Amino acid sequence: MTLHAPASAAPSAPPHPGMKWIPGGTFLMGSEAHYPEEAPVHRVAVDGFWMDRTQVTNAQFALFVKRTGYVTVAERAPDPALFPGAPAGNLVPGSLVFRPTAGPVDLTRIDSWWHWTPGACWRHPEGPGSHVRKRGQHPVVHIAYEDALAYAAWAGKALPTEAEWERAARGGLEGKAFTWGDTHLPDGPPRANTWQGEFPWQNLCTDGFAGTSPVGSFPPNGFGLRDMAGNVWEWCADFWTEAHPPEADKPCCIPQNPLRGTATGSHDPAAPDWPIERRVVKGGSHLCAPNYCLRYRPAARRPQMVDTGTTHIGFRCVARV
Repeated sequence: MTLHAPASAAPSAPPHPGMKWIPGGTFLMGSEAHYPEEAPVHRVAVDGFWMDRTQVTNAQFALFVKRTGYVTVAERAPDPALFPGAPAGNLVPGSLVFRPTAGPVDLTRIDSWWHWTPGACWRHPEGPGSHVRKRGQHPVVHIAYEDALAYAAWAGKALPTEAEWERAARGGLEGKAFTWGDTHLPDGPPRANTWQGEFPWQNLCTDGFAGTSPVGSFPPNGFGLRDMAGNVWEWCADFWTEAHPPEADKPCCIPQNPLRGTATGSHDPAAPDWPIERRVVKGGSHLCAPNYCLRYRPAARRPQMVDTGTTHIGFRCVARV
């Protein structure tokens, strides 16, 4: 039995080095077996496109910064008007850094493991004293949405839509739970950089990594893409929506290359004082664990405020024909 559907021939050579051809077609997007925001399963059609084989690395992002002088969101002081009531000490350049807890905690209290850290940015992932100097092939992190857009524009590429990203992540495996099939932990070496043990305090590191891993450390999917599960979350172009649209009732109505949501509709209703757009992130990260966030799956999706990067958010790019 062939697990991966054969990829159709690419129309030409890649427009940029390190890209893989993702054949167009209709596929089943979403899942009804995991988290509610992934439902309902529905057919979507996308045109063929090119996608970066790996997540954008620190070395690639450093070259972009060197040639453009770009300053990331985490390296700028936040606008006080966007954060009414925030302590003045928090309105300095910085970002959110993960720190494991000493033992089991209430999993609804994300402030138990996420800590605002002045000075944390893509160059200093854990804050002052840390550096990416020896992590050139690790995915760049602390990337806000506009940072990813700026890099993509400079590189002559774009950010993927959610449908493109999920099509690529499935690698030709129709309706499977994971990028490698339906078995959570198949025999053989680990298939992704995720959290093993009880999150957020017990990381067994059976995959060999406590944090990010060099891109390409795990087997590729059926389209030759690396780290479409785990390592870092990846930005998509779609605004966040609480659920997928229903299945089309006629073949002629199947969404074609959808780009969904609105800026206002993406706002977090639980934070009315912070009317900040949210976009979709996909793929899970090295912090995803079955007891808290089984989201290193193609259908999994989460909202992320566009002004916020963390120690587990990065991106990769696409090029459309």
